[in-house]
Amino acid sequence: ATIVFGTDTFLSGWARFAHPYDFRSIRYAFGGAEKVRTETRALYMERFGVRILEGYGTTESAAALAVNTAMYNRVGTVGRLLPGVQHRLDPIPDLPDAGRLQVRAPNMMLGYLRAENPGVLEPLGDDWFDTGDIVGMDAQGFVTIKGRAKRFAKIAGEMVSLTACEGLAETLWPSAQHAVISRPDARKGEQLLLITTQADATASQLLGAARERGTAEIMVPRQIEIRASLPLLATGKIDYPKLMAAPHQLITTPHPGPLPKGEGEG
Repeated sequence: ATIVFGTDTFLSGWARFAHPYDFRSIRYAFGGAEKVRTETRALYMERFGVRILEGYGTTESAAALAVNTAMYNRVGTVGRLLPGVQHRLDPIPDLPDAGRLQVRAPNMMLGYLRAENPGVLEPLGDDWFDTGDIVGMDAQGFVTIKGRAKRFAKIAGEMVSLTACEGLAETLWPSAQHAVISRPDARKGEQLLLITTQADATASQLLGAARERGTAEIMVPRQIEIRASLPLLATGKIDYPKLMAAPHQLITTPHPGPLPKGEGEG
């Protein structure tokens, strides 16, 4: 093989068991479907001398929309849109630097075939396809995924990316798996729950990491649930619907007190 594709979950799993010689023929390694962790990038570079190029797409776009390349690569982004892909960003309240990505391109599928309507092709809709993803785009056209539209919480009137909250936990405990979900809160509308495989995780540690990085306190989960493993889909992505539906056993307490005045605001 000279090209390999995978999710971060699969890429990191392969790397743990592979001999350095196993990847000797690889010219390109692409990661997608979920954020590629810094730890996974470093592991591939150090053990195999392979740079992971992150990309992005949807099933409906068969499947790529954007990708980093050997010449044009910016870590933390999913690269630039492929030639022929038109886009627009629909505004999102309280998110001035991002929008809901709409695309149209020659690689979009014609429609859906559903079991309840056999033999009938249901078109995608109008001329534009709503990806359901909130993204930012810089002056050079590199796309940054902020999160799924349904993976934002509204806390005290502010939009909070659950993906960004997971990133905070990832920087603190890079070898563990993390998922942040929102739960109803009578006072602030919603609250954040971090579900993690880090056995000694505490809310106080998260708060300390947020203070060090200047992260807004509103993005720090106040409750943590520790599990031996997180449920995964067949693609290797975290099964969020299953996490949302499962009962939760919180074994930690909310982190103590607010940040000092003037800190963590943004």
